[in-house]
Amino acid sequence: MFFLLGGNEKKARKSEKRVQGADVTAKAREFFLAGRFPVVTTHQVKGRRIVKVLGLVCCRGFDSEEAFFGMASRAMNKGAQAIIGYNENVAFHPDGSKYFSCFGTAVMFEYNPAEQNGLPLMFQHKFREREQLVNSDMVQ
Repeated sequence: MFFLLGGNEKKARKSEKRVQGADVTAKAREFFLAGRFPVVTTHQVKGRRIVKVLGLVCCRGFDSEEAFFGMASRAMNKGAQAIIGYNENVAFHPDGSKYFSCFGTAVMFEYNPAEQNGLPLMFQHKFREREQLVNSDMVQ
């Protein structure tokens, strides 16, 4: 009987996590399509030096875009600037459905101050927030 009384809070938390996950996935889609987050099948990105390997990132789903951008958002949450060694698998089930698995290695590049987006994406947001605070203090 206890589980019946406490279920609403748990359902609310789950739906809140889904909304947050959708926002992160949308942001990953935006950065990838803008060319700011490379995903390559090779083990290097031309013209960039890898300084830190953050580890394997993967995501699975019944939709290829869900799996791909879910993987990219997980890498971005780790502070990655790219994914190298990208690979994907598709499993076909007898009922006709497909199950996609995407995986790769999340990496960080050497910092280049001349490059506009040289910092990892998570640091870019922090510096923009800090600049806005400083600018708002100067206005007053």
